[in-house]
Amino acid sequence: MVQQSTNRNWKIWLPFLISLVLVIGILVGMRLPSAQPAIRVVHQDDVNANALGRGKVEELIRYIEAKYVDPVDREKLLNDAIASVMDDLDPHSNYYSAEDAIGVKESLEGKFDGIGIEFLIIDDTIMVLNAMPDGPSWEAGIKQGDKLISVGDSLVAGVGINSEQIMNLLRGEKGSEVDITVLDAETQELTDYTIARDRIPTSSVETAFMLDPNTGFIRLSRFTAQTYEEFMQNLEGMVEKDKLENLVIDLRQNPGGYLQETTQILSQLFHENDKLLVYTEGRTSPRKEFETTGRPFFDVNRIVVLIDEGSASASEILAGAIQDNDRGILVGRRSFGKGLVQERYSLSDGSEIHLTVARYYTPSGRSIQKSYSDKDEYSRDVADRYMNGEMIDEDSIKLQDSTVFYTSRGRAVYAGGGITPDVFVPIDTQLLSDTYLLLLRQIPAFVFRYMEGEKKSFEGVSEEEFIAEYRVPESVFEDFLAYAEGRIDRFESTETEIQDVSPWLRNDVKARMGRYLYGADAYFAISNQMDADVQKALELVVKPEDQWRASIE
Repeated sequence: MVQQSTNRNWKIWLPFLISLVLVIGILVGMRLPSAQPAIRVVHQDDVNANALGRGKVEELIRYIEAKYVDPVDREKLLNDAIASVMDDLDPHSNYYSAEDAIGVKESLEGKFDGIGIEFLIIDDTIMVLNAMPDGPSWEAGIKQGDKLISVGDSLVAGVGINSEQIMNLLRGEKGSEVDITVLDAETQELTDYTIARDRIPTSSVETAFMLDPNTGFIRLSRFTAQTYEEFMQNLEGMVEKDKLENLVIDLRQNPGGYLQETTQILSQLFHENDKLLVYTEGRTSPRKEFETTGRPFFDVNRIVVLIDEGSASASEILAGAIQDNDRGILVGRRSFGKGLVQERYSLSDGSEIHLTVARYYTPSGRSIQKSYSDKDEYSRDVADRYMNGEMIDEDSIKLQDSTVFYTSRGRAVYAGGGITPDVFVPIDTQLLSDTYLLLLRQIPAFVFRYMEGEKKSFEGVSEEEFIAEYRVPESVFEDFLAYAEGRIDRFESTETEIQDVSPWLRNDVKARMGRYLYGADAYFAISNQMDADVQKALELVVKPEDQWRASIE
């Protein structure tokens, strides 16, 4: 009897217990963060015809395909429809076709599959500027000065091919092979190579070297998936070898990239723990804060960050954290003004959308995103800054938001339309003149041609000696002007206009020669000698302690 009673009670309670477990499971599941992306690919069979309006688009395409007077490209119609939807959002939410998505991914990841050469097209000839060390071309024996004649079945010499077409021929899936023919720079004989493509890293650190005995300089082109590692490797080299104390970080014309790479670098520039660097927040994205770890590997003293109108997104996050926390001094001109966070979502055909999901805010709470209510005005913004005089006069800066925010030490800073530097450096109007810009474009080709015949004359000259002592001979500069003027249609600059910009042109010629002989560090070391922003940074880092502190208080 006892056993029967127990069984009867169990049967009565069993449905209740099962229901209770299900309810608890549902509640727990609702509280767990979803492992799925915020957007997933929705297929036609997954939903009814009206869901999300997908059926209307498909129906429209079918009618066009069936009845339109001319043949249509279905894929193009679909891509255009998607692009039109994205265009109704903010300027940084974009759709990329499967082909374009590959290039975007390579740019963000800091890697691509290819043969590992840098080239320059001169007079319809593809000249090898550099074979990347340990890359496929370098291992095959291709070297600076070689000329590409054919790639695969395609003749590339003397046929008017452009850089994009060359890259499309040279790049391909890792492990795939490509046949190329080059004219050897030394033997002047045609040589055939079969090269297996490989993964080629593209460093986001354009250069890193010491500006003076105490101050290091690192220039970042963007924030890729490798930037933090590359930054730390270069910083470590300068700390251990050169005893770096101060650091200048050049973010000019850096369009941004991965937020996490930026915050990892920032965390290495602060000794304090749990100091706010940036936070993000959106309609469906809860507030997420990024803070310092308090575990920097190296002791960096003074910091100067260079910014300009091309510094955007992740660059502005770094600059804003340094400024709001009074960690260093920002030098240059107002940054771009992009304070939106995108996430990447892959579609079933390999295409991607980059969708804005949140805004980011600097530690003081400011959003530096400029208004995009008028898309045309948004795209003209940088050009308008030139026109209204902002690039040469700090008083001409017009912020879209006058709300005042305060740094950790009480300095007033502003939101809306970018980050205004602590020290304004105007652009030299000579560098915007038609004369300078036209002549500047001719320097790479001239120097390459010149150095082909003169490289041996620099044997035994060290990089340090070249940077400190070499002066471009007057005869060489005259040859350059003759070369450039012969290749510019309707060149109408006067002798006075040329003389006005000649100091910069001479320095640019020398810098390009330095790059040919020694690499990127020599190029930037020479360029920096006439770079007003860099010179201002050097002036600041050597100030007495009280004057330095006054600059950030």
